[in-house]
Amino acid sequence: MSSKTKLELTWIGKNEKINLEPRILIERPELSFKSEIENENATHDNLLIHGDNLLALKALEQDYAGKIKCIYIDPPYNTGSAFEHYDDNLEHSIWLGLMKPRLEILKNLLSENGLIFIQIDDIEQAYLKVLCDEVFGRVNFINMIVVNMSNLSGVKMTAAINGKKFPKIKEYILIYAKNKDTYKLDIPKISKSKWDNEYNYIIPEFTREMYDNYTNSNGEIILNNIEKLNLVSLKKFLSEKNISDTLEWKIENSYRIVATKPNHSLYKRIINESFKNDLSIVKNASGKNVLIKSDFNKQTKTARLEIVFAETNNSIYLGDQWSDIVTTGGVGQEGGVFFPNGKKPEKLIHRILSSATQKKDIVLDSFLGSGSTAAVAHKMGRKWIGIELGDHAYTHCKPRLDSVLVGTDQGGISKGVNWVGGGSYKFYELAPTLIKKDVFGNPVINKEYNADMLAAAMAKHENYQYNPSPEVFWKQGKSSENAYIYTTTQLITLNYLTSIHSQMKENEHLVIACKTFEAGLEKAFKNITIKKIPNTLLGRCEFGKENYNLNIISVPQLDEEEEDNE
Repeated sequence: MSSKTKLELTWIGKNEKINLEPRILIERPELSFKSEIENENATHDNLLIHGDNLLALKALEQDYAGKIKCIYIDPPYNTGSAFEHYDDNLEHSIWLGLMKPRLEILKNLLSENGLIFIQIDDIEQAYLKVLCDEVFGRVNFINMIVVNMSNLSGVKMTAAINGKKFPKIKEYILIYAKNKDTYKLDIPKISKSKWDNEYNYIIPEFTREMYDNYTNSNGEIILNNIEKLNLVSLKKFLSEKNISDTLEWKIENSYRIVATKPNHSLYKRIINESFKNDLSIVKNASGKNVLIKSDFNKQTKTARLEIVFAETNNSIYLGDQWSDIVTTGGVGQEGGVFFPNGKKPEKLIHRILSSATQKKDIVLDSFLGSGSTAAVAHKMGRKWIGIELGDHAYTHCKPRLDSVLVGTDQGGISKGVNWVGGGSYKFYELAPTLIKKDVFGNPVINKEYNADMLAAAMAKHENYQYNPSPEVFWKQGKSSENAYIYTTTQLITLNYLTSIHSQMKENEHLVIACKTFEAGLEKAFKNITIKKIPNTLLGRCEFGKENYNLNIISVPQLDEEEEDNE
């Protein structure tokens, strides 16, 4: 066996090289949004990007390499189902070819202490794990979380009834670090409930809003305001409402769940007392007021106690199996946008960001979908970048994020983090390709590019930071302290070049990118380099390709032509 042989996943087209065009991003100010609400916890200058996410990631690479603290992606699962917004019926090889270049750029974007979370189902989970081991390094694998994403009900039960397969209710979240020696996870704790078989659980038919109206400023129940409760069995309630009997749901709804147990030790002191009212308030073991409904039998001196507040024990660390997050019911309404078969609950994203980020850290989601990651990150005071290729960047993400910024989105985690609104984001479109072919098949600069766009694009291609100087016109971009780039569409003459050179300091160097220049100017000045566009760019990357979503087969390259100085 060759010493160079290594363990890796292979597929058709894996070694097809993709030379991505480094596009620029164009802001659409009319779609950017800034809230008028003052909130010191809100972040500003977040990015919402519409366009192919592989090209968009490449566009971000120059400015954000090594700066992203946390990445969460929920890519198309390759399930064979037809998603409204994605072609999710790709063969394994094409799906892996779609993922590999994206993962490679995502790794480059991660900070040294950054983490990436990738949610996937069991169709591609095993393949993705091996691919991620190759891209991020197997040593940097942290966890594979199993997260409950459904209930044992509905259509999925057909396979079980027919004896074909166990119903699928879970998905996976792969976690990788950029560097295993520098990352840190803040493992959350969850409450361990006392729910046990000795209790008969009953649920009063009143809402949290009603309960809030029955309490005073100290959180104490105002007995006289409470109407008689109508009670129904919790088991029956869950069944009728098609709600999964999970610990998370019980904890969330503990304010309206009654636990009954005759002669419970905490309440023995009231067994032999008579009650003037059906409803009473007593203090539990921790000193908290709880509501009691008592059916007192004076003859037997016994009472049935119905406790409105469920008790919990001390918190315990969360493990790698997350069965406590509700993923049905109200999740579909979060953010006020309809996104079937793909929307992730805000509490799931909140848990991920809580464990991997701090306020002001940058969070990235390059498969933004309905905007959940950006919405949660914003409410948590994290900076965010969201990329979405479909039209729902306009129809889903923008409306949802606008409602977050103005504070009208009070669903999801809003109340839990006391979200009131505030902050801003900028909406960007991915620029079109820089070079096209004219009617004769010759490569030319795309007419959609104005002078500023062309200057920004050339700066990116030549690896300069585009930042035009207001004082010196030829200092449009900078790569080092004394190296600059200047892009122009006008003819460069000897007089024009001499004029620029006279303004330069002895230790400065300038690259001039232009369409045409007089012959012989290439060697006129040692500290000025002239490059002709588009010729200087040909062969560097794939121009003219707008979509990398369906395959990895390279498009024909524009032929590099011999420069014909004018």
